[in-house]
Amino acid sequence: MTAATGPQALPPRVAIREVGPRDGLQNEDVILPTAAKRRLVEALADAGLTAIEVGAFVKPQNVPQMADTAELFAVINRRPGVVYSAIAPNVVGAKRAVAAGADAVQAFLSATESHNQSNVNMGVEQSLANVADMSELVRSAGKPFDAVLSVAFGCPFEGHVPIELVLELCGRLLDLGAEQVTLGDTTGMAHPVLVQQVVTAFRERFPRQRLRLHLHSARGAGLANIFAALQLGVVEFDSSVGGIGGCPFAPGAPGNLCTEDLVHMLHEMGVETGIDLPALMEVSRMLEGMLGHEVPGQTIKAGICKHLTG
Repeated sequence: MTAATGPQALPPRVAIREVGPRDGLQNEDVILPTAAKRRLVEALADAGLTAIEVGAFVKPQNVPQMADTAELFAVINRRPGVVYSAIAPNVVGAKRAVAAGADAVQAFLSATESHNQSNVNMGVEQSLANVADMSELVRSAGKPFDAVLSVAFGCPFEGHVPIELVLELCGRLLDLGAEQVTLGDTTGMAHPVLVQQVVTAFRERFPRQRLRLHLHSARGAGLANIFAALQLGVVEFDSSVGGIGGCPFAPGAPGNLCTEDLVHMLHEMGVETGIDLPALMEVSRMLEGMLGHEVPGQTIKAGICKHLTG
């Protein structure tokens, strides 16, 4: 099967960053032991994920699920060619990430004051000042430095987020040294038309910059939003194994995009990912055992289309 051709031709291949070990587990009630997290990260790499967000260097009292991130980096067996990254909210977290051996570090801040206060207990301008310090630290250590802009498609506290505000903040992040910006649909408020409007505006403002999307399925539009972005040539996305996780600091934030559901859709459309889907589904089943409950993903329940005979 080959990718579609014509006016809505799809890219032949996309890159997926797996965020389940961080954005997934941070919203779970159960706190997995480090050994279980290690099994999860290594199994994801074995399934073909080449970018894995291992954890977050945040205050343990705020996100206890991430308290052992440094210990996890110390024990994982790293597969060659895989980027094991971490996120941090400030320069202290960035220092810890570099010291722990993270291959790349992402800063994160929100497009709105309300969500930024809820998420990191500071204003957007203060977060931007932190980004400047983090950028200098991480890049001087020879590590890639990226930035994640949360609630870029809508805020649970403030509602509509103007596209011009998103672009202004993207510009400032890029000026501060971010190699790439990831736009986050933190509470699943995006829809395909809005995704295309934002992507088009970003490309017009920053025609030479890479763009990654972190989309959620809280309201069921995650895969539709992926398709809308694919039509405009976006080829880098975040997703979470099993569809677990979300933001613990915003109402209505469950529903991470499920990695195996995303991979299944892409493969059915002829878009390559380099990921072994059956192996990834086994990782999701393993995760169910670790968490003690079913995961939201649908492909492990319905099966792979090409494997069905009826």
